[in-house]
Amino acid sequence: MDWRGRFVSDQHFEFVKTNGVTLRVATAGDGPLVVLVHGFPESWYSWRHQIKALSEAGYRVAAPDVRGYGESERPEPVEAYDLESLTGDIAGLAEALSPGEKAVVVGHDWGAPIAWNTARLHTDKFRAVAGLSVPYMPMGDVMFLDMVHKVFTERGLFFYQVYFQDIGPPEAELEADPAATIRKFYYAISGDAPDGTWPTDKKHGDTLLHRLPEPPMPLPWLDADDVAYYDSQFRKSGFRGPLNRYRNHARDYAFLKNHPANPVIQQPSLYIGGTKDLVLKMFQGDIVAAMKPNLAGLRGCHLLEGCGHWTQQERPEEVNRYLIDWLGGL
Repeated sequence: MDWRGRFVSDQHFEFVKTNGVTLRVATAGDGPLVVLVHGFPESWYSWRHQIKALSEAGYRVAAPDVRGYGESERPEPVEAYDLESLTGDIAGLAEALSPGEKAVVVGHDWGAPIAWNTARLHTDKFRAVAGLSVPYMPMGDVMFLDMVHKVFTERGLFFYQVYFQDIGPPEAELEADPAATIRKFYYAISGDAPDGTWPTDKKHGDTLLHRLPEPPMPLPWLDADDVAYYDSQFRKSGFRGPLNRYRNHARDYAFLKNHPANPVIQQPSLYIGGTKDLVLKMFQGDIVAAMKPNLAGLRGCHLLEGCGHWTQQERPEEVNRYLIDWLGGL
């Protein structure tokens, strides 16, 4: 696959040293810096449509492979993937690419908590923040995994983040055929999948891919070339680094609960989600109303009808329009 044919002519890779690691970063365009942070199991490539649109709209776009992914550095220890390290990576990347200037950071999935908290913890380096899929919520009184154990594990039910805690078996399952992992996982929580494609009755002890069907490829937003590129990246990197992100819940909880930074994000902010995104089913009530007290500069909250979890890949035109309109008003 020649992925370059799908993007702007000046897109290229830079290797940037930041916070003790080297990140591979897809960059394009000139102008104010916008950093795009992907989630699990993704890549800089997850932002392929936004790199083109934002760079052509007059921004310098930087989409890194998060540490552990693609051709970025892959430290071995679990603790190397805690939120303190990852927010430090993005802050250092912004400073390296645009020294002395404040950047904008946008994140999707795990990239959203990284983006939200990078803006919160590094206010001197970021002038605005947007999150896709995962809303911003400060740490509550109960650590996430403790809550999950009560709701799922103690009732004998499967929850993927519990499965990810054991080192070895999840890596072996996902690495056995990365292309199949991408196809099945992406489809199961996308807006194209019929209700019930992601099983809610799996038992504790089941695996991630158990009972996930093969999708009817190509999907409207994911074709064989896209899957081939992701497959090539995970064959290089493996899944240990990506999975280690999930193994830091307790460390992240302690870090954020004890950090003196204001938990209310002050910079201008934006949220984009999908009405079929299963992430939002983890939250009760009106998610917009719940976020507003914690986002002092919230300037837009958009729920895309019928969109699943892969927000910027499933609905690139809408996401690009909302991002460009928001960026233009900063």
